[in-house]
Amino acid sequence: MKVKIINKSNNPMPEYATIGSSGMDIKAFLDKDITLKPLERKMIPTGLYISIPIGYEIQVRARSGMSIKHGITLVNAVGTIDSDYRGEIGVLAINLSNKEYTIKTGDKIAQMILAKYEIIEFEEVDNLDETDRNTGGFGHTGY
Repeated sequence: MKVKIINKSNNPMPEYATIGSSGMDIKAFLDKDITLKPLERKMIPTGLYISIPIGYEIQVRARSGMSIKHGITLVNAVGTIDSDYRGEIGVLAINLSNKEYTIKTGDKIAQMILAKYEIIEFEEVDNLDETDRNTGGFGHTGY
């Protein structure tokens, strides 16, 4: 699928790291390095602006390597960029480690995935169909 993008950074265009990758790496675009102290959170600019087709969203997700090696993940777990947003993509990073971590321009800081979604039309009813699980919630299967 072709998606329009403006890249105001000096980084190459986002790309898939391997043929089987579902997410494209996003890189930081900074005037100066950003150091995240333990439990500190900051918005990391990317210099990317995208025109997402209606019926799709971009999901911004943490990079597993940064999460396990350095404790850097996303404040909101998965960020959603709606199809009508035209501003710069920012990555909401948080440092969950006990050490400072410095992000430099060009560093891979997140990944983005284009995802299709459906528009919900609610139908108000008095009862829902029953299932084997029914109202069983958190931990209802043992763990």
